[in-house]
Amino acid sequence: MNRVTYGMGVAGDPWILKTPPQTSDFEVWRDEAADPPALIVQVGKTRLSYQLRAIDDAHAMLKAHGDWIPLGNADEGKPTKEGTLEHWARSADNPVGGYYGLRKGYRGRFANYVSPVMEMLGLVELEHNARNNRVRGL
Repeated sequence: MNRVTYGMGVAGDPWILKTPPQTSDFEVWRDEAADPPALIVQVGKTRLSYQLRAIDDAHAMLKAHGDWIPLGNADEGKPTKEGTLEHWARSADNPVGGYYGLRKGYRGRFANYVSPVMEMLGLVELEHNARNNRVRGL
């Protein structure tokens, strides 16, 4: 399981998590004052942001699916494989009708950064293999 090593999940006190393969650390926090409310991810000098509602929406989708779903990590602009969490996070069929990512050019990698947050919150079970990880709702 991905453990929180620090933080309350706010800007001045972020959670420090690891990517699913446990190879890289990243910081993440909620910005509920943003419009729309956002989940901010800091990876080195790169900042990504996703709609905060993505956590609840993805959890609901995973629970309804009822089985493992591949993560399918991909940068924005790269194709995604249908049936993956990454594909769902960009699909016109999801609750927001497209990308959950908020910053153009940095809207990809949803599965890589949001799934560990969901795991830390106790919403999903997440694999931590070197590649081809999957997630399922709890």
